[in-house]
Amino acid sequence: MQTKDVIVRLRTERGMTQDELAQKVFVTRQAVSRWELGETVPNVETLKLLSVLFNVSINTLLGSPKRLVCQCCGMPLDELSFSRDKEGIVDENYCKWCYKDGEYIYTNLTELIDFLVEHRTNTGVSPEEDRVFLESQLPKLNYWKNKRKLTSTNVEN
Repeated sequence: MQTKDVIVRLRTERGMTQDELAQKVFVTRQAVSRWELGETVPNVETLKLLSVLFNVSINTLLGSPKRLVCQCCGMPLDELSFSRDKEGIVDENYCKWCYKDGEYIYTNLTELIDFLVEHRTNTGVSPEEDRVFLESQLPKLNYWKNKRKLTSTNVEN
């Protein structure tokens, strides 16, 4: 789906006119019309406003929702589970359970794994097998890789 189609769909689903959308994101009705005709694409700042207004990621607005997973717990992400920063901007890197209002919830991998093993009941494997799987996969996610880098840098200093 192209950006123009996404904007039209989101605007009409919410029963908004082009004028109403324009007012909410501080542009002219003509700008909205040009987006919806595919003549232009909103700038980065306007994409951020549209993201908050429509409660979707910028990636979705640009018409290419890719398969995303939380970079902390590995959960598949969708528009309903994306986290938000302190300003309310969608962060498509984390779920709302791992990163909330600009704060990371889990700082200890073992604590996260303990929680997941206890609550993941439909995996079809024993808790022990699930733990081994999570211990092998979660450290590969960006949050834990970056945390490991920071820890090793602090140890060296």
